[in-house]
Amino acid sequence: MLTKRILVLIFLIPTCVGFAALGGWYFAVFMASLLAVAGWEWANAFSLGNYRPSRWILTPGIILLVLSRQVPVPRLTEAILAACILAAMTVHLLQYEQGRDLAATDLMVTLGGLLYLGWLGGHFILLRALPDGMFWILLALSAVWFTDLGGFLVGRKWGKHKLSRRASPNKTWEGYAGGIVFAAALTPLIALLWQLVTPLVTPLHGLVIGLVVSILAPLGDLGESMIKRQFNLKDSSNLLPGHGGILDRIDSWLWAIPLAYYLLLLWL
Repeated sequence: MLTKRILVLIFLIPTCVGFAALGGWYFAVFMASLLAVAGWEWANAFSLGNYRPSRWILTPGIILLVLSRQVPVPRLTEAILAACILAAMTVHLLQYEQGRDLAATDLMVTLGGLLYLGWLGGHFILLRALPDGMFWILLALSAVWFTDLGGFLVGRKWGKHKLSRRASPNKTWEGYAGGIVFAAALTPLIALLWQLVTPLVTPLHGLVIGLVVSILAPLGDLGESMIKRQFNLKDSSNLLPGHGGILDRIDSWLWAIPLAYYLLLLWL
């Protein structure tokens, strides 16, 4: 299993970095594809609880919401989100009239997936579009990876106090603190490396992004664990051997990228 995990990382990380470097429509289509697969996993998870989100709204909606961020048309994303909400209510209303008693809950699951994966996911494109956006994307993701590394190493050696007994009982407060320390110490070093290429990125940016991401982004992991626990799932899918599904890999990203984007909007 460890070998499989390493092989997947050897493929996955350079792929993500490569598309982030390409930017533009290449990156937008790549992220829309990843998030669409995550939407499929989202629908599958909730279907285990007898919920039926509309895949005909969810998957195209996620793709359009993400791709719309690449189009320089004011309010296009908001218009697409409004259209998806109206279409979803129409579809689930028709299902209710056909006898589906949980149609209202199905509607909320559809809308939740659109907002969580489509609207939040679109921030990948927004962050990439900032000046030197490739470096900001990689800085935010580095903060996630350092948080995970610190949490794993410190938690395995010194972890005793449970962080989340129900959602993720293997995580500890010691591991959580270790993740913060690792991200706060190492993300500025990545920023220092990027500063050799662009003066816009500084170690102070790395420190702030590292701290904010390491403190808050683990909630994305715990939130996704909550969904899986409710439906007795170990992984969102088995697409990535040793890692689970796409949703398992990007749950913290979906917190880190919007956090970094809005921090930088205030800062730059």
